[in-house]
Amino acid sequence: MTEFVGTFFLVLIIGLSADSGEVAAPLAIGLGLTALVYMGGHISGAHYNPAVTFGFLLVGAIDRRDLLPYVIAQLLAAVSASTVLQTLSGVPFAPSPGAGSSLTSTLTAETLFTFLLMLVILNVAMARATRGNAYFGIAIGCTVTAGIFTVGGVSGAAFNPAVALGPMFVEYLVTGSSMSNAWMYVIAPTAGAAAAVPVFLAQESTQAGPED
Repeated sequence: MTEFVGTFFLVLIIGLSADSGEVAAPLAIGLGLTALVYMGGHISGAHYNPAVTFGFLLVGAIDRRDLLPYVIAQLLAAVSASTVLQTLSGVPFAPSPGAGSSLTSTLTAETLFTFLLMLVILNVAMARATRGNAYFGIAIGCTVTAGIFTVGGVSGAAFNPAVALGPMFVEYLVTGSSMSNAWMYVIAPTAGAAAAVPVFLAQESTQAGPED
């Protein structure tokens, strides 16, 4: 339930902020994510992102049998939020590469910033040295905000398969538009999250003390 609610409002905030055309839209998205992370962090881990759930699986933070329920909840929430967005604004929303962006630049942007997002999440939520901190939500929200400002015009700054697939699916149902770009918003974020895991484990190894 927590993953559904958190992902639902994340996608809704992203869609409405993007449709508003406001220059400060990335701040609204980052602040919204910050609040949602604090809302659900102590219950589900506040993944709200299939790539993040996969990263947590690789680091051993969740059980393998929990992967599919997490992802299903996230994807259903994304589709539900995109449907509500269509009702509220009448304008379908789905992330897409920026004008003139190549396939390579889109994949690189999505991979790098999902890597950064996953690395930040692991270090503020899983690291021995930072356990029990009160800033984990702020760090995660700021990372996403920075990513949107930085590469939003390159890749659409999804960093999250659910944020891409839910809106793309609803847009396809409403307008018949192609979902040909969907694969890149699955492969790149998942690869970026996976790549962050060995880096985090290497960082953690330097923190090992005599009791470990």
